[in-house]
Amino acid sequence: MKIPRVMSTQHPDNVLLPFFAESQNMSGDDEIQEAYYAFSNLGCDEQMWDYEGKEVDNFVIRKLLTKYEHFFKQSKLGEDIFLTLRVPNPDVEKEEAKVLIETLESIPRSCDAARLFYGREASPIFEVILPMTMSHQSLNRVYYYYKDFVVGKQNMPFYPGDISISEWIGECKPETINVIPLFEDREHQLEAHNIVRQYLKNKDIKHQRVFIARSDPAMNYGMVSAILCNKIALQRLRRVSEETGVKIYPILGAGSAPFRGHLTPDTIDMVLEEYPDVQTFTVQSAFKYDNPVSSIISAINKLKMSKMTKGHDVDEGKCIEIIDKVSSEYRSIIEHISPVINYMADYVPKRRMRKLHVGLFGYARSIGKIKLPRVISFCAACYSIGLPPEILGLNALTQKDIAYMKDMHVNFMFDMKTAMSYFNEDVFTILPDNVKAGLKLDWGDYKVNPEHKAVTSRIIKAIREGNGSGLQGMLIEAAHIRRFLG
Repeated sequence: MKIPRVMSTQHPDNVLLPFFAESQNMSGDDEIQEAYYAFSNLGCDEQMWDYEGKEVDNFVIRKLLTKYEHFFKQSKLGEDIFLTLRVPNPDVEKEEAKVLIETLESIPRSCDAARLFYGREASPIFEVILPMTMSHQSLNRVYYYYKDFVVGKQNMPFYPGDISISEWIGECKPETINVIPLFEDREHQLEAHNIVRQYLKNKDIKHQRVFIARSDPAMNYGMVSAILCNKIALQRLRRVSEETGVKIYPILGAGSAPFRGHLTPDTIDMVLEEYPDVQTFTVQSAFKYDNPVSSIISAINKLKMSKMTKGHDVDEGKCIEIIDKVSSEYRSIIEHISPVINYMADYVPKRRMRKLHVGLFGYARSIGKIKLPRVISFCAACYSIGLPPEILGLNALTQKDIAYMKDMHVNFMFDMKTAMSYFNEDVFTILPDNVKAGLKLDWGDYKVNPEHKAVTSRIIKAIREGNGSGLQGMLIEAAHIRRFLG
């Protein structure tokens, strides 16, 4: 079967609003239209439908099929293009736990809508993403709850001697669903291979998709740590695929900012070179709305025309050594700069209607005793004061470490030079002395973006003076220059 290559997501990292948005914070019908736009105009072959931490339209399939009948007659949901649900994880999101149950129960209803629309059996939704996966037991709970309780109950009578549930409400299809683990922290990315291996046991599964986060590990441990965690996880998953004979198709959750993956219409070739062993790449909101439409479509076509190949081998021991160094230094710096980051984050526009929930550090994040915003707001805050987050923690690296990073992370210096183009030395006037002394700034021949520097200098001046009246406007102005919010 077809495995999607380009997954459109609802990550709120965009500066510009799409033409169809009815308000500053997209929700409801905006996201229905967004899914259609991603499929029909941009050429994405998958849309993530996010039930995690936000209000969601449960009737997405019915609305897509009835509102855009002509398109979906030609491009069949579940066969040509795909809608994949991201559900809450009851292990860590207790208040949202029953949303998982409601979402799983809605899958057969969507199947009924597609059957009526296409005039034959059709399964428009058959995969769900489980965020913050920490064990194979969690994956099995989702898999078996759907199989045994959502679908399995159809053969039971309502009461002894009565008809079965399916005789009254009709059959429930599909009979099983695929559960995609999303690994978001260091510990579980490095254990992804073992968790997946355990989950595959006793199941007739020919292929398995595995989602590797890129943004949250960067915010929690630093950019270099996130990249190395990703590389190790991909290498170990490759071995599991070879051992079990089950084809594993990784998904990489990359954003536009270098700190979050550096996937933009202009960097497609570099990302493909960096991650040849990734099958599905996410194109987030900044990718879709902050670039010229022609370049977006061209980039998506290039992704779809390319093929997943064998990944680069890495020295796992050396990677973990570097991760340990950078993570420790990074967290120390974050503790000292968190007040200014949190102050600026309050001015970052939300772009999506979301609710707070807890996760690795929650969407109200924390490192130790320090509370932090969500990763997009964190990045936007850092870039807006001329402090690219990519450089945080890298003073812990030796020259040998950096040489290894250049060999192992193909685009390391490109990422660093891009990040440094947003650096502004005026930030030293609002940073603690110990942070200033610990920043590594010698990243070769880079050019500071003069327009971005001018805006961030005004932002820094306003912070020094305690004047927040124009901060959001200036923050958005700087984001326009970068072509991403955070």
